[in-house]
Amino acid sequence: MSTQTFATLPTSHRHWFLLGIALLALLSAPTFAQAPAPQSSAPANTSKNDYSEPDTWICLPGRQDACTVDISTTIIPADGKTFLQTFTPNPNASIDCFYVYPTVSDQSTLSADMSLDPAEKGVVRSQFARFASQCRLYAPLYRQGTLTYVREMFTGGLSPEESAHVRELAVNDVLDAFHYYLDHYNKGRGFVLIGHSQGSNVLLHLIHSEIDGKPLQSHLVSAILLGASVPVPKGKDAGGVFQHIPLCHSATQTGCVITYVSFRATPPPPPNSRFGAVPETDMVAGCTNPASLAGGSGELHAYLPANDSGYIVPDVSEQPTWLTPSVPINTPFVSLPGLLSSECVTTDRHSYLAVSLHDTPGPRTHDIGGDLVVDGMPLPDWGLHLIDMNLAQGNLIDILAQQSKSFASSTH
Repeated sequence: MSTQTFATLPTSHRHWFLLGIALLALLSAPTFAQAPAPQSSAPANTSKNDYSEPDTWICLPGRQDACTVDISTTIIPADGKTFLQTFTPNPNASIDCFYVYPTVSDQSTLSADMSLDPAEKGVVRSQFARFASQCRLYAPLYRQGTLTYVREMFTGGLSPEESAHVRELAVNDVLDAFHYYLDHYNKGRGFVLIGHSQGSNVLLHLIHSEIDGKPLQSHLVSAILLGASVPVPKGKDAGGVFQHIPLCHSATQTGCVITYVSFRATPPPPPNSRFGAVPETDMVAGCTNPASLAGGSGELHAYLPANDSGYIVPDVSEQPTWLTPSVPINTPFVSLPGLLSSECVTTDRHSYLAVSLHDTPGPRTHDIGGDLVVDGMPLPDWGLHLIDMNLAQGNLIDILAQQSKSFASSTH
């Protein structure tokens, strides 16, 4: 299978990809403005990774790695009587999940190297490991644009050539990993593509160049592209960045896209927020509510990090006290039945997943974490970007369970 590089992407689609990664730079200056300058602005090593080497993968089936860690959960109902939910992967899962993680590398270079750092391990635990209940897990390392790269983009410290090189390196790494997965691991199985933020934008390119309208599309169970804008024409489900892959409107529908950016219902996204907005006046950012794909509102089944270290950008999110009086939480995650619901909302500029809290009197927390906080104040233009995946992880897993059955029925 041939590889289409970033440089060959049609100009209109390339713009959407660049916008998705660039918005991180435009929004993150208050947090990263004081970071040290990169060690070198020279292009990173462009040699191809050898994805036959196990160390180039964060997660592979059948081994102990970052996807086979403790992800047990403390369930906290409104009455505060907690109970433990353990986790058991499905060793006989019939589909695969291929995951591309968001911007997490805090290395001082513009592009991350292929080291497996705590940041990558942490985000895989928070966003991806739980999907092992429905699929075999594949997560490649890739030379992503780092937080240093994001800061340098914002401050104007990069040439256009340097920026293009960083982006193309990330895209081509993931394409190489995906091709290796197809050639050596897939064996004709259905697969789900899962990404968040930078990872979703890389997958936008992969799907456009390798899957949309091509024979491989018949193996796509679904694509979960969170924290990035997937442009679709107003009133339609396809015809934007993807011509043949629609948005999902049912848990039994396959070959479709689940996508959203999340904000609290109050306040809504401010005008300067670039999450959930697209530049084309005839397009909107796709929004599919995993709590109710058919439309309307539904209850979110969230798996929230129990402490600050579980967020994709650590040490910046306010962490609530889960119970009052405080009780030690000895699991890495908490779940809060009945507290959260969501629905897709479209305004003149934004299309997003509006998250509502349904608070009741009692000892349980009356709020959630997940806001990006700087100097004690949440940044409203970020919304709940840090926990896009965590907010609906249980819903997404339930959807995959149904999609897996539908895919199996359609291929037999």
